[in-house]
Amino acid sequence: MPAFFRQTMLAAAAIAAVAATPAAAAPENAGPNKATTKLPFQAQTVARFDLPWAIAVIDADRLIVTTKPGEIFLVNRQGGDPVEVSGVPKVEHAGQNGLLDVALAPDFADSRRIYFTYVEPGDGGSSLALARATLAEQQGAARLDGLEVIWRQMPKGKGGQPGGIIAFAPDGKSLFLTSGDRMRPNTAQDPDLALGKVLHLTLDGKPAPGNPEAGAGGVRAETWTTGHRNPYGLAFAPDGRLWLHEMGPKGGDELNLIEPGVNYGWPEVSYGDNYNGTPIPKPPTRPEFREPALYWNPVIAPAGLAFYEGDLFPAWKGSLLIGGLKTQSLSRVTVHGDSAHEDERFSMEGRIRDVAVAPDGAVWVIEDASPGRLLRLSPR
Repeated sequence: MPAFFRQTMLAAAAIAAVAATPAAAAPENAGPNKATTKLPFQAQTVARFDLPWAIAVIDADRLIVTTKPGEIFLVNRQGGDPVEVSGVPKVEHAGQNGLLDVALAPDFADSRRIYFTYVEPGDGGSSLALARATLAEQQGAARLDGLEVIWRQMPKGKGGQPGGIIAFAPDGKSLFLTSGDRMRPNTAQDPDLALGKVLHLTLDGKPAPGNPEAGAGGVRAETWTTGHRNPYGLAFAPDGRLWLHEMGPKGGDELNLIEPGVNYGWPEVSYGDNYNGTPIPKPPTRPEFREPALYWNPVIAPAGLAFYEGDLFPAWKGSLLIGGLKTQSLSRVTVHGDSAHEDERFSMEGRIRDVAVAPDGAVWVIEDASPGRLLRLSPR
């Protein structure tokens, strides 16, 4: 078994032992319900885009930004207009669907390869797609070369809530991908549909060795965890553990510690209710499902997730930074073992869609708006 998976399984065993105690088993509702306007940072507007969706940091000054209508841009905060990247495939842009996440390949410095997700149109509807390509730059222009779709969610269908967040394993040899339930809740519990799941894939988009049902074939062989609704945040902590947040229905946004083979319960349980007001059983009533580490009532509509390990904000080291769409905020969450607590919530006066941390310790966020600002946060 590769070292990464040995470490993951050992961490899972240790966490399970902690979770057996009553104190660790009970999740916590969010801390702050009001965002502070006394901000410890200043926000510099670097660029504006039509419905920006995701950020990938190249270095302290350069970023990649995707927009939901289907554009990719290179941004340099030192000056000049954003450069649009050509060769982007056609996307299904409607409602929550469109061009989604973007991430640098683990060997980006040498390969110049990027991975990105989008909702792909086609016969019978649309579906989540994972693609990769080489980012080529020459004389102020940029394009995608060698584009290939390495994974598709099939069959195609209708609905929003696509998920589509990418996180590379700490060893750089595989990746994790969130796939939402596409507003068809029961799919999250269907082991043969790649909806409502976290998938673990090789860098070529195949089922990764060591998955809980690696020998089963099909979607089962790709699946790492199941029972998710609308996951728009996925990131590895400095200790190598994987964290995810997902939007609940009417209440019940969740932050979850992701462990192999675990079922997180959607739509069978939730700390929220259906939009029509009918109740959903709460997680303690079904112990076979994993409780969230933290939940929000009322919701924040979380989007974007990054662990802070920079030097500009020393008090934030080890914290999770989470954007809030509904609350128009940036939340700082601390993690202790398998529990979590929202320590601070900062008023951003805009729907925060994604969060990223640059090598110099600055925090970058984008707004879900048209135009939506790309902001660089640095200490006052």
